[in-house]
Amino acid sequence: MAALVLDFPPAAPPALSDDLVEKALAALDAKLRGRRSRVRDAGNIGCPGDAGRYGKLKLAGRDREVFAVMLLDNRHRVLDWLELHMGGLDGCEVEPRVVAKAALLADAAGVICFHNHPSGDPSPSAADRAVTARLKAALALLDIRLLDHFVVGEGEPVSLAAKGWV
Repeated sequence: MAALVLDFPPAAPPALSDDLVEKALAALDAKLRGRRSRVRDAGNIGCPGDAGRYGKLKLAGRDREVFAVMLLDNRHRVLDWLELHMGGLDGCEVEPRVVAKAALLADAAGVICFHNHPSGDPSPSAADRAVTARLKAALALLDIRLLDHFVVGEGEPVSLAAKGWV
C-alpha cells in the first residue's frame, strides 16, 4: 500500500507578473463600465479617412449590400463594429431603432455608419441620403451623434459628412 504524502504548508501560488495584473485590471474595468471592445485593432479613429479605410476592409467585395455601424465612445475610441442589416444586390432596409438600440447597449457617444454598393459604384443614392437623415434625427433624440456615413465600393469610400449630408 502506498503512503499518502501531504505537503504542509501548501506550496505558494506562482507570483503574478505585473503585465498579467494590468491585463486583469483592464478587463475588470471594462466589465464594470459595461463596455464591449471587440474591435481592438481599430483603436482610435483619428480622422474620417481612418474610418472609411476600416469600413472598406470589412465590406468591400461583398455580393450583397450590408449595413454596419462603428460605435465610438466620447473620445472616438472604437467600442464595437456591428453588421446590423443585410440586403440584396441593390438595397438594404435600415431600421433606425436597431441602430439606436445597438448604440445604447454599447453606451456609445457616436456612431459611424457604413454600407457597401455591390455594383462597385460608391456614389451615394437619394435613398442613402434619406436614411442618413432619419438615422441622424433618431440618434439625436438619444444624445448620440451620427458622425459620418460611408458608402463603400471601388476606389475610396465616399463620406456623406464630407459632402455636407450628415
